This record gives sequence, structure tokens and C-alpha cells, in this order.
Amino acid sequence: YSVIGMTNLPEAKLAREAEICYATVAMVTDFDCWHPDHDAVTVQDIIKVLMANAEKGAKLVARLARDFPREHEPCPIGSDRALDTAIITAPEARDPELLKKLAAVAGRVLKA
Repeated sequence: YSVIGMTNLPEAKLAREAEICYATVAMVTDFDCWHPDHDAVTVQDIIKVLMANAEKGAKLVARLARDFPREHEPCPIGSDRALDTAIITAPEARDPELLKKLAAVAGRVLKA
């Protein structure tokens, strides 16, 4: 397999650091830019697939909104506890102003 859209890695790393259980939804629009055996496509072809993908994406979001647990559940792969062993700076050495800035993403582990 080949991957053209390569922005997923930084997003996945940032989600992990924020203890967010994260998954990528990737929807292909065309193959001709990298697949040597695939016919060339037109802009109209790509737009048609793009619009179909947008419709599928909207259905996915609606289903997730409907089926997502109402109460927090532990992440099955531990993403919600990723920072448990990530902070090595001693509490007394932590900058109070920086702690305020990090509270939204790391407040759970920085309170100690």
C-alpha cells in the first residue's frame, strides 16, 4: 500500500499527547497520481468521488454522534492514560505560568 496524504502522523502524535483516543478516516479520491496501471482521471471524476466521500463522511459523523457513549469510558488502548509516565519534571520545578497553559491538555497529570 502507498500513502499520499501524510498529515496523519503529527495529528496522531498530538492526539496521543492530549490523551485523545484517535482514529483516521481516509477516503480515496483518485489513484492516477501514483498507480502506474490506473487510467488518468478528470477533475469531474475526482469531484464526483469527493462528493460521494463527503456524503459518506456526514453519515459517519451522524452515526458516531448517535452511538458514542454518553459517559466517558476508558480507552481500550490506553490513550486516555498516555501521560501517566510522560512527565519527568519534578512538581516543585514546574513553571506555574506554563502549567496554566498546559492545563487543558495535561491538567490531570500536572496537578500532582
